[in-house]
Amino acid sequence: MEAIIVIVLEAGRSAVDVALYTLLPIMVVTMVLLRFFEVSGSLEKFLTVMAPIARPFGLNGLGVLAMLQISFVSFVAPLPTLVLMEKRGASYRHLSAALAAILAMAPANAVFPLSVMGLNAGEALIISLLGGLTAAATTYWLWGRKLSSEPHNAENSEQKATEKFSVLKIINTSGAEAIQIVINIIPMLLLSLVVVTALRHMGAIGSLQALMAPVMNIIGAEPELLLPFLTKYLAGSTALVGVMHDLNAQGQLNLSLVSLTSAGLLLHPLDLPGVAILLSAGARLGKTALPAILGGVIGITLRTFLGTIIS
Repeated sequence: MEAIIVIVLEAGRSAVDVALYTLLPIMVVTMVLLRFFEVSGSLEKFLTVMAPIARPFGLNGLGVLAMLQISFVSFVAPLPTLVLMEKRGASYRHLSAALAAILAMAPANAVFPLSVMGLNAGEALIISLLGGLTAAATTYWLWGRKLSSEPHNAENSEQKATEKFSVLKIINTSGAEAIQIVINIIPMLLLSLVVVTALRHMGAIGSLQALMAPVMNIIGAEPELLLPFLTKYLAGSTALVGVMHDLNAQGQLNLSLVSLTSAGLLLHPLDLPGVAILLSAGARLGKTALPAILGGVIGITLRTFLGTIIS
């Protein structure tokens, strides 16, 4: 029992640290900017311009905005946009396509730190865009074709958009919404971190690394790739960047870890914490998760393949 309590407390501290000191600042700033964007009327102009361009890929203008946010801000930056899509009554198919694109793309909070270690950020972002568009299109037209394409009952967003708001009211209202979203994230984030922490305490990650080393040698992959791989899929991109930073500081960073192939395979939110956090953006997103994950896998596969060719 004592061991379980230690694991829960350790995971809890990590979850609160990530939520309060990483997610919350980004969420507050993104929510405030998005609200100013909406109130000023710039959002509607953006959506009008992007709608015909995004339509063949199963996206709407907000889906494109979410792709830009993950590419140039952080993997949590699209959360307010997903919330806005729900409020505006986006169909299940459009929600699923947007979620798939986000899951398949490389987040800025991983790409830019790794560019200092040797990753070609420009090429990684271009390949990421192609992967995201492919994920969205396959989700909308294939995996999610059975989802409803009819608009959902929406809140009266048009009235809210034209309503006069003071700067202070926008900041307070948007900040409160951001805080509520982060609070909703904590339970799912905590549970995912409990799993990771428990596996680490039990020595499962080290044992699996030793067990898989012969297999890695047979397929021609270096055993050093296993630790970053497990860290990424169990603990997320932020933890992966931390591991890579430590390896680089110790002079043990393998150049293959900062190749375009590795970027395609490892830099995306399709991991345990990432999926948990993104699905917390709204109740309807959970119903779109499976098609979106399938589309995300297709996009990540394409990114890895293109990275291998270019490299």
